[in-house]
This record gives sequence, structure tokens and C-alpha cells, in this order.
Amino acid sequence: MTEQEIIQSILNGNTENFRLIAEAYQSKIFRVCMGFVHQKEEAEDLTQDILVSIYQNLNSYKGNSKFSTWMYRIAVNASLRHLERKKRRGFFERIEQLLTGEKSSHEINIHSHTETPESILTSKERSEMVHRAIDSLSENQRIAFTLSKFDDLPQQQIASIMNSTEGAVEALLQRAKANLQKKLITLHKKN
Repeated sequence: MTEQEIIQSILNGNTENFRLIAEAYQSKIFRVCMGFVHQKEEAEDLTQDILVSIYQNLNSYKGNSKFSTWMYRIAVNASLRHLERKKRRGFFERIEQLLTGEKSSHEINIHSHTETPESILTSKERSEMVHRAIDSLSENQRIAFTLSKFDDLPQQQIASIMNSTEGAVEALLQRAKANLQKKLITLHKKN
């Protein structure tokens, strides 16, 4: 069965065929989410939310673009909305922590006994440095970079997802790489 036939069968009531769509795209959606949220559990939850959204909105897919392009647009938009909600929640949580003096759940972390505290700290600092650099990119640079590096999509498909041209995507990727290099050098010097 082709992808279009699977979609049509789902729309005709054979909803159990959605598992074929989920199996085909779950890991791709997860990689997009990881590119935005950087935390496995959070990316897994967001992936499930996106799959539900794809299922609920499947009737709005008109076939004007590849299904994967449509799906990636949903994943990117959902990831961006998630980050915006998280930013608002984080602001209020920090205010509450300041008022109550409580530590956040992110500050309380249990690590493997096989790793030394120094290696855990070094690894965590590097990871946070890279994530801060990625997070500081402009929205379009971040989208292009995430789709390119985390999902290994070709520039043509990224251009279609972003409603842009391949040349514009190439320029975004070049600027993103240059900005990341500058930011990582700056962040590394501070530490």
C-alpha cells in the first residue's frame, strides 16, 4: 500500500492503519523534537503529542506537498509552540522559586555510579553550551539547522517545509554554522 492509500484508508475509517504512519515517522519527529528541546523524555512526550495532532488533522492534508513535508511542518510548529509555552512556564516557576527558596527538579539530578562527578559535570557543561548556542540562533536558522543536522533532510525538502527556496535555506544553514562557531567560541572562553 502506498502512503497515499494508507492515508485514504485511515480517512475512510480504517484507523488502525495509522500505526503504519506512526512507525514510519516517529523517529523522524523525535529527532526534530530533540533538535528543539534537547531532552529525551520531553522530546518523547512531544513526539507523541505531534503524532496525535497528525492523526487528528489528517483530513486537512490535501496532497499539495509530500506527506513528509506536511508532517515536518506540524512537528516544527508544535516544537516552537512547546518552547514558547515552556518559556512562559519557566518564568513563573523561577519567580515562585525565588519567593519560596525551593530548588527546581532540574537541579536535583541522580547520575550513574560508573561516571565520576567531574566527567558528569564536564559532559553536562559541554552539552548545555551546545544547546544554548543552538537556542540562540534566529528562529529560521534554528529550524533549518535542526532539520538539516538532526533529521538529515536535504535542502530541497527543508525549503519546502519552510516555504522558502533552496538558496535561502543554504544561506540560513551557512549563517547558522557561522553563528554557532562564534557562540561556542565565546561560551567556551567564558568557561
